[in-house]
Amino acid sequence: MTFIFTIPAPIAAFYSFFPLKTYPPIKLLSKTVVTAPTLWIHPPRSTSQPPDSLLSADVECLKWQAYLALRGLTAIRLRWDIAPEGSIDGSLPNLHVPMSESLIKDAKLRQSEGAEDGEILAAHSIPTWVDAKLGVDSGADLLEGYRDQEARVESRAWVSLLEGIIHAALIISQPAPSYLHSLIFPMSKPPVSENLQKILAVPPASLTGLCSLIPPTGTRINTASIISQYKEAVSSLSQRLGTDKWFLGSSQPTPLDALAFAYLHCILHSPDTIRAGVTRHVNLVAWEWRVRCLVREGFAR
Repeated sequence: MTFIFTIPAPIAAFYSFFPLKTYPPIKLLSKTVVTAPTLWIHPPRSTSQPPDSLLSADVECLKWQAYLALRGLTAIRLRWDIAPEGSIDGSLPNLHVPMSESLIKDAKLRQSEGAEDGEILAAHSIPTWVDAKLGVDSGADLLEGYRDQEARVESRAWVSLLEGIIHAALIISQPAPSYLHSLIFPMSKPPVSENLQKILAVPPASLTGLCSLIPPTGTRINTASIISQYKEAVSSLSQRLGTDKWFLGSSQPTPLDALAFAYLHCILHSPDTIRAGVTRHVNLVAWEWRVRCLVREGFAR
């Protein structure tokens, strides 16, 4: 077939400097078949200082590490070389399990192409997987592991306290990266003010509002107020724990214990601004250390 229009010689000569080349297809590297449940987490604070090198520096990941270990699971492997953008919903942790331990019940899917890659579970699916792994139905326990109905209801208040004011204090205590560092390594996480807005009812910035000529922008964060409420919250937590083995007098660890451990551990590795609020309560420090040893035993690199 001949074309009516031809490329002018000068343009053809210019294009000759940029020849179209084809390259052979890239061969896939041999994939490592997942043979054991593997939790994807944010990296620990230091990978060269055992034994704490297995505990994530991120409080959300540490919550699920504690949950798995306190449910009695062991030999859970860890990975921290995967960015949040490569995980389900763009957030860690994720749990990568072999197809033999997958929640997928369809036999055809279990034997289909790619089944050797296993299944990746988001954090909210981890309790269901743990129940299947242990052969139990935690949903059938109306008390959710607590000693009575009153303790179960009270646990909701402590969860709100931990994920509210204590989480807010943990956020504002973290040192902000330098301007140069933020330019070179842009953060994938939202800014501190946005995180606090999700946790607390932060008032609007001053000099803004309906009666102001300045449009509402930013947030006003009362750091002193947050720290003051945080100290009261930690003191209440210490009094409620007392000398009990587990919070609210439970005979076995509950999700509240996993939550409390994650926050206490991260606070004890934070700046003095909030660390002192915990270190003055000996029972909290001793309890965190005891639970830390239990959590470490559940994981392997």
